[in-house]
Amino acid sequence: MAESGAGAEFDAYAAEYDADLAAGLRLTGGDKQHYAEERVRLLRDRLIEIGRWPVRRVLDYGCGDGDTAPLLRDGLEAADVVGVDVSDEMLARARARHPWAQWGRVTDLPTLGSFDVAYCNGVFHHIPRAARHAAAVAVHDALGAGGVWGFWENNPWNPGTRFVMSRVRFDRDADMLNPPTARRLLRSAGFRVVRTDHLFVLPLSVPVVRRAERLVSRLPLGGQFMVLACAQ
Repeated sequence: MAESGAGAEFDAYAAEYDADLAAGLRLTGGDKQHYAEERVRLLRDRLIEIGRWPVRRVLDYGCGDGDTAPLLRDGLEAADVVGVDVSDEMLARARARHPWAQWGRVTDLPTLGSFDVAYCNGVFHHIPRAARHAAAVAVHDALGAGGVWGFWENNPWNPGTRFVMSRVRFDRDADMLNPPTARRLLRSAGFRVVRTDHLFVLPLSVPVVRRAERLVSRLPLGGQFMVLACAQ
């Protein structure tokens, strides 16, 4: 995640981060916990499918307030979760909420050891285009050969996603990536793209909806998508 300006920007939003996000998501019928649980659930299923299981260490790249860390620990059955971010204020909140995990700045990444899995959500649309390749390479280097990245982004082809983002202060000016752009980025950083899934066509968290969404996950209909990629 690029340091240029993003750290200060999210320092300013830290105190109201949850309230801003909740305001954006309110009309979807879900909250940030629901969406995070579904993202981690799909990542877990795909890791099992491709034989990259069990998971020992997980990197949460652009961890924000750290609230996904318990889901990564429990959902992926990971022994260690390490979160990195550019915002000191968001990292302070992460440390206070989840002191059992390890937290650091993005620039600390080369010193934090290797990881089996990396996860990010809605991070790269905050990184300037010129800095995205270097950020993806940094994640690649942290994973090493065979590591897997669950790269989540908001789908710019979904009008509902654009509407939600327009209601969130820190997302209004985001420079969104579409799925082909995300795949090109990861390939350029040394990853092999395994597959792309789309999720959140419907926001409701009930089993019948989840099963229906999985049937159409290859279609670019959802509010978010995940590019699953292996480091080479």
